[in-house]
Amino acid sequence: MHPARIGIDLGGTKTEIIVLDGQGRELLRRRQPTPRGDYGATLDAIATLVHGAERDLALVPGTATVGIGTPGSVSRATGLLRGSNSVALNGRPIVADLATRLERPVRLTNDANCFALSEATDGAGAGARVVFGVILGTGVGAGIVIDGNVLDGPNGIAGEWGHNPLPWPRDDERPGAPCFCGQHGCIETFLSGTGFERDHRETTGLALGGFDIAQAALSGEPRAAATLARYEERLARALAHVINVLDPDVVVLGGGMSNVDALYERVPQLWQRWVFSDRVDTRLVRHVHGDSSGVRGAAWLWPATVD
Repeated sequence: MHPARIGIDLGGTKTEIIVLDGQGRELLRRRQPTPRGDYGATLDAIATLVHGAERDLALVPGTATVGIGTPGSVSRATGLLRGSNSVALNGRPIVADLATRLERPVRLTNDANCFALSEATDGAGAGARVVFGVILGTGVGAGIVIDGNVLDGPNGIAGEWGHNPLPWPRDDERPGAPCFCGQHGCIETFLSGTGFERDHRETTGLALGGFDIAQAALSGEPRAAATLARYEERLARALAHVINVLDPDVVVLGGGMSNVDALYERVPQLWQRWVFSDRVDTRLVRHVHGDSSGVRGAAWLWPATVD
């Protein structure tokens, strides 16, 4: 039995560490700015956080497991990180380099996978066999957890839901906005917070933040209500597509758009139209751990016992 699990949430602007005991209780949590554009300094910062946590908790050095969540994924072909918004990390063997610095194996996965794992372990999806964890934020990502384990897939891209086309598109939705991935009309371009704001701006001429649009919609302002209705219907279509393929027990929402209360009532009412079943028992729920899910999920990348 490992005495502790260490999780690291490596983001573009901040790096957070958490230490959990064997029962998942939080022993320590800290965060600090992520060094910008400096790969070596990023490795140093992570090593300093880990060694400092071990020292302050009087842990035997090297005995705690270390899991890391970060945007992007590790290529199965090269072992190098790809697709990170912290571009200085791309093309680097970050897992191997951190294992050397920390003198132990390191597990790293996409931050959306960590969100899904955290919520599946002891959050909104606890007790469910198949959990689809969705982040509706600046971008759109997702992770899949089956029987308590993250599904990575042979290409390391399982759950990359945001970079599929919006299903059952209407004529006025084609070809869709360009996406940074090089395609047009990706789910991310419609369902991210920025996509929500862009849709409102393009249809009304008003440049408002997502929170303000949602508040205006809930207060009955007709143009904002129409924007939110389009968003709900698009989210219902996109999730119906997932249900038809994966048939998860529960879908957990995170990210800024997950705070729009109306989604949890309206989207399950709408998705029945596209789900290939006479009844939909999949639950749509809000996250429990919120912004903490990424770092908690990173810690849960290691099981309670390791051979």
